[in-house]
Amino acid sequence: MRTLSPFSIVALMICALFLNAGLARVRAAPVPVGIFEDHADVGTVLHPGAVDYDPARRAYTISGSGENMWFATDAFQFAWKKVSGDVTLTADIAFLTKTGNQHKKAVLMLRQSLDADSVYADVALHASGLTSLQFRDEKGAVTREIQSNLSAPARLRIARRGDYVYMSLGVDQAPKLEVAGGWLRIPFRGPIYVGLGVCSHDKDVIEQAVFSDVELRQPASAAAGGAVLYSTLETVTVDSADRKVAYLAPGRFEAPNWTRDGIAFLFNRNGRIERLPVSGGEPRVLDTGLATRCNNDHGISPDGTQLGISDNSQENHESLVYIAPIAGGAPRRITQKSPSYWHGWSPDGKTLAFVGQRKGEFDIYTIPAAGGEETQLTTAKGLDDGPEYSPDGKYIYFNSERTGHMQIWRMKPDGSEQEQVFADDLNNWFPHISPDGQWMVFLTYSTDVTGHPENKDVTLRFMSLTDKKITVLAKLFGGQGTINVPSWSPDSKQLAFVSYLLIPPESPGN
Repeated sequence: MRTLSPFSIVALMICALFLNAGLARVRAAPVPVGIFEDHADVGTVLHPGAVDYDPARRAYTISGSGENMWFATDAFQFAWKKVSGDVTLTADIAFLTKTGNQHKKAVLMLRQSLDADSVYADVALHASGLTSLQFRDEKGAVTREIQSNLSAPARLRIARRGDYVYMSLGVDQAPKLEVAGGWLRIPFRGPIYVGLGVCSHDKDVIEQAVFSDVELRQPASAAAGGAVLYSTLETVTVDSADRKVAYLAPGRFEAPNWTRDGIAFLFNRNGRIERLPVSGGEPRVLDTGLATRCNNDHGISPDGTQLGISDNSQENHESLVYIAPIAGGAPRRITQKSPSYWHGWSPDGKTLAFVGQRKGEFDIYTIPAAGGEETQLTTAKGLDDGPEYSPDGKYIYFNSERTGHMQIWRMKPDGSEQEQVFADDLNNWFPHISPDGQWMVFLTYSTDVTGHPENKDVTLRFMSLTDKKITVLAKLFGGQGTINVPSWSPDSKQLAFVSYLLIPPESPGN
């Protein structure tokens, strides 16, 4: 047998190194497919994915493995293109088989990087038909979602406009899509990856989905003044912070109440109070008699039979407090002085708490639900607002700017022992106590915002009344109208609120 000299062995090793480096360079080279620059598995997968392109149908068949696209890391097959600025990605999506995990996902995705824990947003179609806008707004953070109220749409779209992302969906292959929710501020920086993805939701198998009639567009930036306003009634589960769209419509509606029996929401729109079943459907307008200019300060009595409303249709068109039957009917006037804005109902149903402007100052008052004289509870300079009784009746919680910016306070029902609940540098409004008395949710504006204006980036935060730990429940585009009034579910597990979208005119959904 011929043996190699040490020199020959070294030479062969060097050649092997160069060959392997060359192969690595070949493998690392982009593999364009259709309109996308490359495709690859993101995260850890046991079975490599693949992408096949049919130019006649502008269709991509994507095979993907991966345990999940959720929590703090993702694992999936991704076909992508790097873009900057506004972008819209649209496709019809169908799974090739009905077998496998019902949570397997086919997604339209915007992603900051190819890291498994990257910031991202996607519109995800699950095999079960569930469709949601999923997002991770910080690298390594836990994924959240906004579930659509439309199941198994045939055509889906994700759109980025400036700093915001939203979804549109269509029930069939017709070109018309409808805005379906979102308007999330996602902190993308510089170019992003835009593309299609599939995750099997089972690390041991590969699943396939077909994305057809795929369109990727980069519209010119639109003038903000021409945007169309949409309102979305959402619910959020306190334990998971996951959100679900209950109702969405163009225009503005505000301030949901959750009925005491848990079966409906009430909200105001165009001066009227409307009722929407929690199970879905279309809202109907309640008869409130002469009160045809109701504002966003309204709420339900503890026994669920009456509705407190604030309306400015009478006299000098300043708000007055009324009580009407919960099913609709002629309202009964409660406050004689105006302006007055309802905010709370004592647990025994005998007393209302409201905000009144008297002699140029906004303060908190109570008044018998049967009618009578009002009692002033606060006298501090500056705005006091949002009074609401705790479920045990021991306190009235409210927000006050007496310290220089808006903070959460509480006091005894007679106005004594006024104390600040916690202190921070933000502006906090409208405290609402859960029916079980364990939690307080409130609306937070940034430090530079005065008052409680509409169309701002805000957060819903909630605090444990046991240890005063504060947690972010939702980040949204909202403010005035989001959560002015009590909106907890009767079981204290969910909260209803309104978020808003400003859709530019060049992208109306079709």
